[in-house]
Amino acid sequence: MTTQPSGRRACKPEPGTSASICAVRGSLRQLHHLRSLPFLSPQLLSRVTSVADRAAHVVRETKETRVEVTLDLDGRGQASAQTGIGMLDHLVEQIGKHGLFDLQVSASGDLHVDEHHTVEDVGLALGQAFDRALGERAGIVRMADALVPLDEALASVAVDISGRPYCVLDVAWTLERIGELPASLVEHLLCSFAAEARLTLHARVLAGANDHHRAEAVCKALGRALCAASRLDPRRAGEAPSTKGTIG
Repeated sequence: MTTQPSGRRACKPEPGTSASICAVRGSLRQLHHLRSLPFLSPQLLSRVTSVADRAAHVVRETKETRVEVTLDLDGRGQASAQTGIGMLDHLVEQIGKHGLFDLQVSASGDLHVDEHHTVEDVGLALGQAFDRALGERAGIVRMADALVPLDEALASVAVDISGRPYCVLDVAWTLERIGELPASLVEHLLCSFAAEARLTLHARVLAGANDHHRAEAVCKALGRALCAASRLDPRRAGEAPSTKGTIG
């Protein structure tokens, strides 16, 4: 007889589903408890561990900026950002909200110089958090894309969580700034993120006249693509999604 964690209702297995699998599904937030349960097979324990470790906390501090990022890949889209640049906050929150990541970002930096260092270091720290949360990347879907409209704007983003950093952004801005954010730094944010997350990112704006809409559509599409690509596929049984046998 298995004792359920305190405060949780017993999980009723679906037809053809073992009690062990059911317990895992019903207790994702208490996986540290499940690791100690004797009924888990080594294969299931490996899957539990991979899920439990899909979170990260990063602090990046230089003479120019201090950035702190907390990330849970298996969250509910609870996202907040406080960087001192309103539009940057808005874009980062789109990634978390539409990626269903629990994401908190705070930054302080030399905005009296300009916005460049803060935007760059937010991208780098965010990428480091994703890289750490992904771990060995075993069992993930790996590649995904998303097409997102926002009024007149339409953005396409494709990602490959490949271990190989590469970034291509195809968009023409109308104005020099989007709110407080220099438009040129949108590309710098995304490419800094891709470099530290060790993934390939292609983003293209297919339509749009409003720069705010273009940038926001790109970040919403990035969130959705990252959500799909980082998702664990049970059919992989914890194996690396590569013919090489590893992603690195």
